[in-house]
Amino acid sequence: MADSKTFMLMAALTALFLVVGQLLGGQSGMTMALIFAVGINFWAYWNSDTAVLNMYGARQVGPDEAPELHSIVAELARRGDLPMPRVFIIDDSSPNAFATGRDPEHAAVAATSGLLRILNREELAGVMAHELAHVKNRDILIGTIAATFAGAITSITQMAMFSSMFGNREDNGGGGLGGLLMMILAPVAAALIQMAVSRSREYGADDVGAMMCGNPLWLASALNKLESGSRRVPMHEAEMHPASAHLFIVNPLATDSVAQLFSTHPPMGERIMRLQQMAVKLK
Repeated sequence: MADSKTFMLMAALTALFLVVGQLLGGQSGMTMALIFAVGINFWAYWNSDTAVLNMYGARQVGPDEAPELHSIVAELARRGDLPMPRVFIIDDSSPNAFATGRDPEHAAVAATSGLLRILNREELAGVMAHELAHVKNRDILIGTIAATFAGAITSITQMAMFSSMFGNREDNGGGGLGGLLMMILAPVAAALIQMAVSRSREYGADDVGAMMCGNPLWLASALNKLESGSRRVPMHEAEMHPASAHLFIVNPLATDSVAQLFSTHPPMGERIMRLQQMAVKLK
């Protein structure tokens, strides 16, 4: 199921690439976009996790450097019958976390230093369980590829403003107006695709993560802290790369930012309420 979803996502984003190329540069633009998309597809499958981790300056840590985080992740991986993922810390005061990797055997979880400061052990377990649930559900590749493609689409439309790389004026099938519209709409279209694959995944990861850590209220409490904390301290690196915002457990973007177009997270109140209802049912 995950493989078919990944294929459909790659096909949809490749088609979006071709439309952008056609409107910005006619036939030659579409040809270049196709070549670029094929290359991105191949590269993203094998390397998109490393690219995202590098984007945020994540550093891998072992049990000696981060004993509590490492032991929590190891215990949750055991409970979830998962291979032990690589563990990373991002030196950022905004509290957040994400998981990445192409499959459970090549997974990684990353937490910000801000998250480690404000959560207690139970809340940290809830967050890491949510991230490992993404690994268990095999949807981390989908989110990472979406981030890679959306970022590439954004970059290619921005470059078109300063370059004639998509062909000459005579071959420009979309014309100046088409190019201008795509510079505005392409990132929005990419964000809409992200929303289609991300909101349901967050609910699913909340449900599986709550069961994995053993108490839905641990995750509910963590989400409440992360929501207020991320609003007080937005993640500046995410503001520069909004196409990757959907990877995080809570929206890392400033609430008044134009980049909110890339927001793919379900309402936090709804997520917390669902977890509280789950806790009542488990009593």
